[in-house]
Amino acid sequence: MKRVALFPGTFDPFTLGHQSLVSRGLLLVDEIVIAVGINDKKLTYFSLEKRMEAIEKLYKDNPAVRVMSYDSLTVDFAKEVNAGFILRGIRTANDFEYEKSIADVNRVLTGIETFILFTEPKHTHISSSIVRELLRYGKDISMFVPKETELY
Repeated sequence: MKRVALFPGTFDPFTLGHQSLVSRGLLLVDEIVIAVGINDKKLTYFSLEKRMEAIEKLYKDNPAVRVMSYDSLTVDFAKEVNAGFILRGIRTANDFEYEKSIADVNRVLTGIETFILFTEPKHTHISSSIVRELLRYGKDISMFVPKETELY
């Protein structure tokens, strides 16, 4: 049986750390569904379409990665795509405590396990929100983003 993990949230392809998490996640499962969240209340610099297009371009040659949008609860969407696991990336020990508590709740309520992976040290302090902010002010962000990513 194929082991599928859901990588949820408003996934942002514009930082190298996310690609690292997907690569490492594929060592644990056979397929990853990258779920781009729809959140009308959250202001984002890039539209849903732009994010999905950029993510699809990054993984176009990798059949083990699917890109989808979702507007439901993460665990409900995980069931829709037959994911038995949720993949979460974290940057700090504080993030770990929060994510672990969410993972425990998900496991008890739904039976879905969570893989919590630390971001590689070189990406720890470069969040997608920082990259978006630098871009907004016209700063050079080339050192933080994958070379394949078109930003405009």
